[in-house]
Amino acid sequence: MDNALIFIALATVFGLFMAWGIGANDVANAMATSIGSKAITVKQALIVAGIFEFSGAVLAGGEVTKTIRKGIIDSSSLTDQPEILIYGMLAALLASGLWLLIASRRGWPVSTTHSIIGAIIGFAMVGIGVDAVRWSKVGSIVASWIASPLIAGVLSYLLFNSVQWLILSRPDPLVRAKRFVPYYIFLAAFMLTLVTLFKGLKHVGLQTSTTEAYLIATGFGLVVALIGRWFIQRIQPNRKAEKRFHYFTVERVFSVLMVVTACGMAFAHGSNDVANAIGPVAAVISIAQDGIVTQSAPVSIWILLLGGMGIVVGLATFGRHVIATVGQKITHLTPSRGFAAELAAATTIVIASGTGIPVSTTHTLVGAVLGIGMARGISAIDLGVVGRIFLSWIVTIPAGAVLSIVFFFILRGIFG
Repeated sequence: MDNALIFIALATVFGLFMAWGIGANDVANAMATSIGSKAITVKQALIVAGIFEFSGAVLAGGEVTKTIRKGIIDSSSLTDQPEILIYGMLAALLASGLWLLIASRRGWPVSTTHSIIGAIIGFAMVGIGVDAVRWSKVGSIVASWIASPLIAGVLSYLLFNSVQWLILSRPDPLVRAKRFVPYYIFLAAFMLTLVTLFKGLKHVGLQTSTTEAYLIATGFGLVVALIGRWFIQRIQPNRKAEKRFHYFTVERVFSVLMVVTACGMAFAHGSNDVANAIGPVAAVISIAQDGIVTQSAPVSIWILLLGGMGIVVGLATFGRHVIATVGQKITHLTPSRGFAAELAAATTIVIASGTGIPVSTTHTLVGAVLGIGMARGISAIDLGVVGRIFLSWIVTIPAGAVLSIVFFFILRGIFG
């Protein structure tokens, strides 16, 4: 194909830009509750994300990726015009990367999945035709904007109330924390293992039956809970700090939990969302080399490394804006509240994966944080921040589409 090397170079650069955007926006969500609750520092979060997001992206990001994310358009009509799909995928990567840059700069936690979907819809409408978009799929994605935050919000509300009832409202909260937190650690490790098996490892071709997945998750949960219990038993009360804040040592016990949830969320997120950046890159490279449009394309290890690297650099350089919004501005978080939010988000992702509802990590986590705020009363939530977040969610798909249309015409003008 003419200009094949140029297309591959552009796909690499734009894919890196998109992966950087995922790091700046989405990874910040996965880490925001841990940092906002002061369970881990920004530097520690970078190390955790660096290791777990990167290994999730590279080990479980997939040998084969769907070229069209979520089956949102029908590409069968493009077999005679493969170059249209190349312009479209390049435009989609650039458009969603730019939208993530704008959103991250303003501290808006938006969905990277929805921004790439919006961008693909945009180029499909002008490049192929309105009928090429599977609008029923778009409808189910819009429905998930309401479903996933709602489920996560209800779950985090119930979880935090259970923590209040079992531990915080009792006369001996530290003794009870040491007794009950290992059970919460088991639940967190169990759910995060399921998230990884259902959402993370499916790309590697590691197929486990539902029963096997639950058995593996139970075993892993028990091991992590026992390790966590060992650490928790060694935490000594700090009487001086407890005079200032009664639950100081109890919250330190919950900090052990937050490290577990942060690692698990990072791995699951890296394995799942790296496809948003590398799917279009793999599609462009496959078409440029073979000149054939296919529904899935092989992914070389260097593309996975590119995606993993971009994600980590994005978090390190620009993630602080979204971390501040989710971790601090919606409602005040402590380790016990942050843990309830992350566990509720992970559980929602497991439920969604099992039932096939398309969910966004971002929307789920924001819903969970809102649930924690509601457990403390509506006055504990900054409604202005929440309003801006909801508005940014609604705008994401149209913004991705409009930017993609502009870039599609520019690219077609240059190369066509």
